[in-house]
Amino acid sequence: MRTTDFDFYLPDELIAQFPATERTASKLLKLDGKTGQLRDEKFIDLPQFIAPGDLLVFNNTKVIKARLAGAKATGGQIEALIERVIDTHHALAHIKSSRSPKPGSRLLFANAFEAEVIERQDDLFLLKIHSETDLLDLLDQYGSLPLPPYITHAADAHDDERYQTVFAKQPGAVAAPTAGLHFDDAMLERLKVHGVNFAYVTLHVGAGTFQPVRVDDIREHKMHTELYSVPAETVTLIQATKAQGKKVTAIGTTALRALESAARSGELMAGAGETDIFITPGYKFKVVERLLTNFHLPKSTLLMLVSAFAGLTHIQQAYQHAITQKYRFFSYGDAMLIERDH
Repeated sequence: MRTTDFDFYLPDELIAQFPATERTASKLLKLDGKTGQLRDEKFIDLPQFIAPGDLLVFNNTKVIKARLAGAKATGGQIEALIERVIDTHHALAHIKSSRSPKPGSRLLFANAFEAEVIERQDDLFLLKIHSETDLLDLLDQYGSLPLPPYITHAADAHDDERYQTVFAKQPGAVAAPTAGLHFDDAMLERLKVHGVNFAYVTLHVGAGTFQPVRVDDIREHKMHTELYSVPAETVTLIQATKAQGKKVTAIGTTALRALESAARSGELMAGAGETDIFITPGYKFKVVERLLTNFHLPKSTLLMLVSAFAGLTHIQQAYQHAITQKYRFFSYGDAMLIERDH
């Protein structure tokens, strides 16, 4: 397939720059992947579409304040985006600078702490932090939230709250699992009372999630890697759900990618590691029957994933409908609920 198959024109005014007034105030486009039928709904009515005994699987990653302003020892200004925290004093980072820093060079961040460039790994730099304070604590104190590139305002205190799910627990993501942003505590409680079960996985979303596919033939695309974990308790809950003939719903493409990564052998297994799973049309899903997701960027790997889930033609029609009906797109935008096409 060609990357152009996943391109579409999106008016700038449909790119949501700010979240809805309330987390649950978004619109919801319901898509039947088998028939292509579309229904305009409201997210607040989600419990109507989830049966008692169904399982929702959430990604409990927590967005870290990964953006840091700094300077080289020579005085040149830099900006770093921590892509992955390796341990308390090491990280992989994207660095914006007039000239790429060389191994051995020192960087001063926020006039508060230093880091040494150890080596370059493709587009990333391995940094060693010179501080008695743990890196996550330094980021929390001196960093800023890394809003997506299509959001034009600088992150503020409102974003610190709203660009984070209410169930965020495991720090390590540099982008939010955005389908989860629609849930507030009241909605979670309504779903529990309705008889819906919850499970959790962790996938630390990387900055690569925003990168368009730049090759013509999508088979030539090199997928970015992300850390994930699927607990044994989640596997048990999924097995029990399927045994009862109920449905597993992934809350977001990141939760889906974690589950499908853990089932690459053909059987869902608990575990943790790195995943570079690239889901495109023709992929045979092993775990998830239903997907809640936002609207994705043109030519993106996530648009390819939802096209695999519901069928490319159905997704193309759904996106055109969403544009015509002025749905809000991307991280702070509206949601889709998709029933799998096979």
